[in-house]
Amino acid sequence: MEKIGKIITIILWALIGVSAILVISLMANISENDKDPAMLSWINVNLIWVYILGILGASLAVIFGLVHSFSNAQSAKKGILSLGFLVGVVLIAYIVASPAIPKFIGVDKFIADGLNGSTMKLVDTGLIALYIMLGIAILTFIIGPFIRVVRK
Repeated sequence: MEKIGKIITIILWALIGVSAILVISLMANISENDKDPAMLSWINVNLIWVYILGILGASLAVIFGLVHSFSNAQSAKKGILSLGFLVGVVLIAYIVASPAIPKFIGVDKFIADGLNGSTMKLVDTGLIALYIMLGIAILTFIIGPFIRVVRK
């Protein structure tokens, strides 16, 4: 186990080193000219590196979360229950969501750019799901202490 910790530490330091070199190279190539090809290529390289790190980090988080969940049956049940609850909230939000495009100044530009009813339904679904989850969080925050007192 100690050997794995050392390997992970070396990999993390290597990632930090590559990131530092890329940032220093970008800073050295910054210029006032917005069309400078050297600067633009370093910006692209740094953006690609950020995408790689983000995808790698998210993938590792999901993989280790799944490994941890399925290594413990109780944890797996809780994870599946939480996922089912989340799917239920999104399903309720989707059913309640409206595909109507709101009327406001400048909406014609968005409609010309491709805004349609299905896009608005998805946006509305996200907002309603957020409101439901926020309401549940606030209720849990308010009611939680009372439930702990009643349990004791």
